[in-house]
Amino acid sequence: MSGGSTLSDLLADARRRLAAAGIDTAAIDARLLVEAATGASRLDLLAATDRPVAADAAARLDDWIGRRAAGEPVGRILGTASFYGLDFALGPDTLEPRPDTEVLVEVALGAVRSGRIPGVLSDGEGLRLLDLGTGTGAIAVALLSKLAQARGLATDLSSGALEVAKGNAVRHGVSDRLDFAEGDFFAAVSGGFHLIVSNPPYIASSVIAGLDREVRLHDPLLALDGGSDGLDAYRTILGGIGEHLLAGGLLAVEIGWDQGEAVARLFAAAGLSDIEVHRDLGDRDRVISGFLRTKID
Repeated sequence: MSGGSTLSDLLADARRRLAAAGIDTAAIDARLLVEAATGASRLDLLAATDRPVAADAAARLDDWIGRRAAGEPVGRILGTASFYGLDFALGPDTLEPRPDTEVLVEVALGAVRSGRIPGVLSDGEGLRLLDLGTGTGAIAVALLSKLAQARGLATDLSSGALEVAKGNAVRHGVSDRLDFAEGDFFAAVSGGFHLIVSNPPYIASSVIAGLDREVRLHDPLLALDGGSDGLDAYRTILGGIGEHLLAGGLLAVEIGWDQGEAVARLFAAAGLSDIEVHRDLGDRDRVISGFLRTKID
């Protein structure tokens, strides 16, 4: 690519290279990378296609397209990812938040807004939420951005992830209502919560080596490995709800597409009721929720 290239030239070349590399989302990835590298808007790519592009921008795009063709996700290249209409900074210790996880936010919001959690109003007044293994903070921040009166605590075993999450909370104006604690699941948590959410590690250890390169090579292992059967994190979370989930409160967690029945059994064995499996846009099991109707001793 040369400094004499136009937006049209760069976009066409980016699409071609990504498609040749077998990237299924070549067209959209090319557009996102061209926009970010050149500062062009989506309208520019439609109406100003003959606009020349500076040599440094073209060189930057050339590097980014090479990285994407090698399997690095767009979010990792740009350092940000969109989730629930908000942009989140990423870090080496965080997962890239994915659209399927938005189902978890919808389930939690639905429970609050419908009045299903005792003592909690539809705007979140009275609500104390806990996000276990927060990563970028995407789930907690998205919930607090929609529940103006709610307060929360987000935990993570990684100090690096917590620094990223803290920055994202500031970016989206919820840092005054979201506290952070470093520790594994409930290790650094005290007190009770009306709503506990988590997108924990749920991939069986033996499966990780066969994952797509975008995940296997670029997501932190700590956030992926769910133990020999992928269910270790759920057992840990459910072991702590008696102490930390208030009576009438909701637990909602993301699951793997084939884990619905197994995790539902764990929920029931832990004393949760009104257990529901929620499906994602691909019509796969994605989230399980359940209420603690009677306090567990």
